[in-house]
Amino acid sequence: MAMEAARVVKPGQILARELEARGWSQKDLAEIMGRPIQAVNEIVGGSKQITPNTAHELAQVFGTSPEFWMNLETNYRLHLAQKEPGSSDIPRRSRVYNLAPVKELIKRGWIKTPDSINELEKRVCSFLEIASPEEEPAFEVAVSRRHSVERGPVDAAQIAMLKRAEHLAAAQKVGRFDRKKFRAAIPQLLDCAKDAKSAARVPKFLMDLGVHFVIVPSLPQSFLDGATFNPAGNPIVALSLRYDRIDNFWFTLMHEVAHVDGAHRGIFIDNDIKQDAKGSEEKEADASAQDWLIEATRYQAFVRAARPYFSRRSIVTFAQEIGRHPGIVLGRLHHEQAVHYAHLRPMLERVRPILAGWVDVAHA
Repeated sequence: MAMEAARVVKPGQILARELEARGWSQKDLAEIMGRPIQAVNEIVGGSKQITPNTAHELAQVFGTSPEFWMNLETNYRLHLAQKEPGSSDIPRRSRVYNLAPVKELIKRGWIKTPDSINELEKRVCSFLEIASPEEEPAFEVAVSRRHSVERGPVDAAQIAMLKRAEHLAAAQKVGRFDRKKFRAAIPQLLDCAKDAKSAARVPKFLMDLGVHFVIVPSLPQSFLDGATFNPAGNPIVALSLRYDRIDNFWFTLMHEVAHVDGAHRGIFIDNDIKQDAKGSEEKEADASAQDWLIEATRYQAFVRAARPYFSRRSIVTFAQEIGRHPGIVLGRLHHEQAVHYAHLRPMLERVRPILAGWVDVAHA
């Protein structure tokens, strides 16, 4: 427990005692310092603060240090500030804002606008499914990240997105999940990757297989592309469409599908999805997603034949041969720097308009 002084003395009280000890009046002190009598009256009465200049003058008058008078003034003003109405709410609000990006939760309508600190705590705790702000949001299994494992603002945004994904998934009706059946259906899922419009079939396809599918747009500073969790029940695949491109959509989706297929234990928060993965399960998911989308042998043969110039026509022709959208092939070439990142970008179609009905939108 923090200790505090039992009694905080006004600087003016100390000053009055010094005057009394010397038999001086406040007028005498005003004349010694060359100050108006009213200024001395206000300092003694506590309505006027001791400034650094005044502290230096008082130190010269009474043979003390300027710090002595400044410390008296600072301690007294801090004591008054602590007594201000609402000051005890500050650490409570700070704790809640550390738990979740409160403004975004309100903006998106995930919680209602609170009218008090008590309501704020209650609504954020309810959203995060914790009993009090002293608790940390918990999931059934450990969280696995591609990068930092330090708890911070980024994690608060990611956890809020995971909770929102959980809430959305809870409202969905999905089929019974059978991992063998799911694995056998992956080639059919990939049939949806032949053109942009077929992405609209993905949500129902997964849900019929017992996998929840949700799209939660990124919160600021979350840097989340996708996530997979709840392996003990019906898995949840959550995407953010942070990069609204067909190549990113399919790679992120198949990366999450690989986590489900591999029965990877944990909550996988995948941010900066195109960066090199570190953990073994992340590397496995990356490799599976890459090979499912474009079979390695055929891709390598294409690269050898087309190098050094990858024309739009050659990419489109190869994409048609393997039954994939050309943007998926181009995204792989961009990632491997075989084609400059700025080239042929109109081929990277957007998918958000196609999946608009599945995107969780703000309704505040």
